[in-house]
Order: sequence, then structure tokens, then C-alpha cells
Amino acid sequence: MPIHEADGARAPHDDDSQSNAGDQAGDAADRIAPPRTRRPADQRIKSVGRSRPQRWRDAVVELLALQAEYAQWLAALPDSLSDSPTAEALEAIVDLDLTELADIEPPRGYGRD
Repeated sequence: MPIHEADGARAPHDDDSQSNAGDQAGDAADRIAPPRTRRPADQRIKSVGRSRPQRWRDAVVELLALQAEYAQWLAALPDSLSDSPTAEALEAIVDLDLTELADIEPPRGYGRD
């Protein structure tokens, strides 16, 4: 006589109820995506081994390099896109004066200035 969920008991688990393909898909997902571990918040923000002034200089160098790439993109943009939102965004980036950022020397902090 079968056991019904309405009687308060659960139906017995049938080992063949899940397909072999479903088992394989689950196993593959476990192999591809390892469990995530959570790091403390400050570890996600702070770059290990680099001081704030070095991180500032690295960020400015990266911004200047990106601005140069966007300038090349803008120069290569076809005339048909000269009035497009893409062209406007590229012009806004290229027109930024990043030299002020490059001229700033951040403090080393805690009396080490």
C-alpha cells in the first residue's frame, strides 16, 4: 500500500527518480563553480603590498592610458557616427583635463610626508 503525503508521511525516495543526465549536470556545475569564500571587506578594496600613493599613481596612469585609447577610438569613428551618443561620450572623456590628477602627489601619511 503506497504512503501518501496527505497522511503526514512523505513518499519514499526513489533513487531512479532523478535522471542520470540531471546527476551529471549537477556534478558538472559543482566542478565548474567552486564554493565562494567571503573575504573581509577591506581586503576587496585594499591592494596588498602597494601604498596609497602608489595606488594613486597607478590609477592616474591607467586613466591617462584609457583616455588615450578613447581618443584613438574617437579619431577612428566614422563620420556617420559623429553626432551619436557614443561620439558624445568619447568627446567628454577626451576633453577631461587629467593633468591635474597627474600633478597631485598624495601624502604618505602619519608624519612620513
